[in-house]
Amino acid sequence: MAHPHRLFLLPLLALALPVAGRAQSGKDLVIATTGGAQEQELRKHFYEPFEKATGIRVRPVSGAEAQTVARVKAMVTARSVSWDIFQAGDIQSSSDEYRALTEELGSFCEPLKSNDDLLPGACKPTGLLAAYGTTLLVYNEAKFPGVKPRSWADFWNVKDFPGPRSLPNFNDPWRVLAAALLADGVPVDKLFPLDLDGAFRKMDEIRPHVALWWKTGDQSVQGFRNGEYVMGMIWQTRASALRAEKQPLDWSQNQAVLVGDRWALIKGAPNRENALRFLKFYVDNIEGQARRCEAQTCTPTSRKAAAMMSADAQKALPLAPDVFGNLVVPDADWINANKTAILDRWNAWLQQ
Repeated sequence: MAHPHRLFLLPLLALALPVAGRAQSGKDLVIATTGGAQEQELRKHFYEPFEKATGIRVRPVSGAEAQTVARVKAMVTARSVSWDIFQAGDIQSSSDEYRALTEELGSFCEPLKSNDDLLPGACKPTGLLAAYGTTLLVYNEAKFPGVKPRSWADFWNVKDFPGPRSLPNFNDPWRVLAAALLADGVPVDKLFPLDLDGAFRKMDEIRPHVALWWKTGDQSVQGFRNGEYVMGMIWQTRASALRAEKQPLDWSQNQAVLVGDRWALIKGAPNRENALRFLKFYVDNIEGQARRCEAQTCTPTSRKAAAMMSADAQKALPLAPDVFGNLVVPDADWINANKTAILDRWNAWLQQ
């Protein structure tokens, strides 16, 4: 999930101190994620077991991705780094901006090349794959007792599927623009390069019906709880957490956007060796991967972990054959090459 240079202005140096406090080298490790349900699952299945196994205390930091990257940028620029690992989007992790903030993991990945249990590309110099998931269409099932919305064309169809919507606005607008083009009839395999003119024309149609442009995962789900909107584009991990709360939600994997997160080692991390130990622990903790992805409906890095999940959970995995064929697989090279132009146009459109 790329960010413009203006997010990285020097005044953000003041934000460089982590919420959890400055890490002390030796027996500490600071890990930054988007928080919420994901952090709870990571704490249960990874942080606490890692602490018991190693004596290294994990100090979690949470926040919106744009804010996290801005803080990492500020720390690296000031050469005063107090975090060790942060979770980067799979696409963004390969961009020049992110490479400037992170240490390459080529040496760490080398021994894992022969590990056939890992998904292809699970370990790259840009980071270790945490999991795959999707960003998808989620709706309040109680509001649609008859025909259910199953596509982005249905999302745009406010006549047959009435009610307020929510869409993300977290400095990664390409996925919303892709949904607009899909709603306009562009086939999944013809999306890239994105037709920005066509996408923004279609966005003009849905804009009056968007009750919330959410910036964090917590924001994306709160409106479902309080009835602020009946349909939205959110992460499947968050949707699964809502369903676990017995919220009347359902979703469609049709035309969902495939996304992944990678563990990235921050350049100048004060607890570098502890961070590498955690990454190895993450790879080896197959049961933890299974339990975390069981709870969040994600695809784990390990094939054995996927096989340990329940039959129902395995059917819902984003990489299941009958699901994958209808997913939007992003063109990372095009997105990274055009991210600044896309974001500038997006922000200008929102301010109209």
